[in-house]
Amino acid sequence: MIVFDLIGQTPLVLLESFSDERVQIYAKLEQFNPGGSVKDRLGKYLIEKAIKDGRLKKGGTIVEASAGNTGTGIGLAIAANRYKVKCVIFAPKGFAEEKNFSMKALGADVRRTQKSEGMIGAQGEAKTYAKKYNALYMNQFGSEDNPNAYTHTLAQSLTEKLNHIDYFVAGVGSGGTFTGVAQHLKDYQVKNYIVEPEGSVLNGGPSHAHDTEGIGSEKWPSFLNKKLVDGIFTMKDQDAFNNVKLLANKEGFLVGSSSGAALQGALELKKQVQQGVIVTIFPDGSDRYMSKQIFNYKESNDYE
Repeated sequence: MIVFDLIGQTPLVLLESFSDERVQIYAKLEQFNPGGSVKDRLGKYLIEKAIKDGRLKKGGTIVEASAGNTGTGIGLAIAANRYKVKCVIFAPKGFAEEKNFSMKALGADVRRTQKSEGMIGAQGEAKTYAKKYNALYMNQFGSEDNPNAYTHTLAQSLTEKLNHIDYFVAGVGSGGTFTGVAQHLKDYQVKNYIVEPEGSVLNGGPSHAHDTEGIGSEKWPSFLNKKLVDGIFTMKDQDAFNNVKLLANKEGFLVGSSSGAALQGALELKKQVQQGVIVTIFPDGSDRYMSKQIFNYKESNDYE
């Protein structure tokens, strides 16, 4: 086995401190992928699919927009190294710098875009670059290959490891992880719930900045089928960061703020159901957010 083969080999664990005889909460610890996040799965799948389809060849160039917050850029950089292609990432300013350092260390050409323009601005610049330099735009926010990556890997691993699942709870950014897993779990009569931070628009609220990184959408993802969604939990940043500390103290998990939000969604759901098994995804680890004082969060102005 080589390091690249470790992508997807992540543990599924019971959250003992947050479970009881009535409701059990399980989490998939995606920080154990080589690149440290669930997006290793996506990077590998997108590049291998492009090669298989003949859209990408050795020596070619891929380009993508990524905040790097849960690691799409890192996942693509790892796969690009494996298949000898150039990787260019457009990333908005304002996110924790650890991800950008990691992408650069992996050989990616990281171009910073204006924070005020968010991911939409970064996508626009990535598309312009692809057209100008004849690069392959990976289009994680609009390609069906995004959810398919998780249907064929993450979703199947959940049903293989657990005999029964009642509820699935996951954060949504591009929507790929949630969609890919939810469309598989629907065949098992599982109910699927979205988690988003305040400032994301999926639950009808106004769009504004938020401190929970890795999830949240400025518009409804193009491939997210509303029929897959049984409910949406909109979380406060403070709850997400409080849960990051609780998970460290009670479970020994060092996870990112999107994992804290996912746990909050699972706990909200736990209040609503009488019994059952809840599964959630912890996308990445806290090591990527140390420069932003993830364990000392107080309010928005302090998380800069």
